[in-house]
Amino acid sequence: MRAAVIGSGAWGTAFAKVLGDAGSEVTMRARRESVAAEIRDQHGNEGSLPGIRLSKRVTATTDLAEAVAGAELIAIAVPSQTLRGNLADWAEFFPKDATVVSLMKGIELGTLKRMSEVIVETAGVAADRVVVVSGPNLAPEIAAEQPTATVVACTDEDRARQVQHALATPYFRPYTSDDVLGCELGGAVKNVIALAYGMASAIGLGDNTKASLITRGLAETSRLGVALGADPLTFAGLAGLGDLVASCSSRLSRNRTFGEHLGRGESLEQAQAATRQTAEGVKSCLSIRDLARAHGVEMPIVEQVEKVCHEGADPRVAVKLLMTREMKPE
Repeated sequence: MRAAVIGSGAWGTAFAKVLGDAGSEVTMRARRESVAAEIRDQHGNEGSLPGIRLSKRVTATTDLAEAVAGAELIAIAVPSQTLRGNLADWAEFFPKDATVVSLMKGIELGTLKRMSEVIVETAGVAADRVVVVSGPNLAPEIAAEQPTATVVACTDEDRARQVQHALATPYFRPYTSDDVLGCELGGAVKNVIALAYGMASAIGLGDNTKASLITRGLAETSRLGVALGADPLTFAGLAGLGDLVASCSSRLSRNRTFGEHLGRGESLEQAQAATRQTAEGVKSCLSIRDLARAHGVEMPIVEQVEKVCHEGADPRVAVKLLMTREMKPE
């Protein structure tokens, strides 16, 4: 398969590695020529994935049109809140029959749309051409070829299977699903719960608290998903519980790490400066909160994370408010 990956961060680079190792010819689109040259000439991307060697089937360019020319599969790995603006410039270059793969996990601010919906609306791509990849996919572990499973979701089952085969390697095992909505919600909400988990870790709360955050966070995700029409079983799988556990428990998780900085009393700006990475949950907590309110769904953890991130609330106060809420049946 001829494939393109737009985005040369850790996840985009790891995904390009998987595609190349599975046999595809891959062209990455990087914003900086220095990164593109390193991928082309040295078969690596030290700034994003130190010590990882890429297949010679993986190359790179800064020219978007060159990257996607003739591509059967186009994977997009950019910050979710930048997707709409970027697609407005990119879509004219996409081959008309290409499968577009969303590697992003977020809900767009303002519109409250999922990333697949933004792609359909902005790029003029039919919904059955959009594939979502979601699961416990920490990029450094995948790039190091540690065994990993993921979900490939598409409303067109044949297209999902095509992408599944294009990604299958001895270390990367994809499963297919037709629940695009559920997979995207699981990936978006887990970032917010991981922020809460990081805050809890930083203020010294124990495993009981953190286990409670994971399980109640999963309950919040499932409530919202069911209200929107997702399959509840999706949230018990790789794109739900699996992704949530990995993002909360791993120190490789950007959102958990960002939450730890907030839990230590740092401001949003200080945490951003310290991590130097995009923590999608910081912005998505706003759109997920609004989406939940619009559908009458209670998401108290999301509400408290938003207050810490955007209203300056003390994480310890946020935990206390969660624990003293009106008690309801499990």
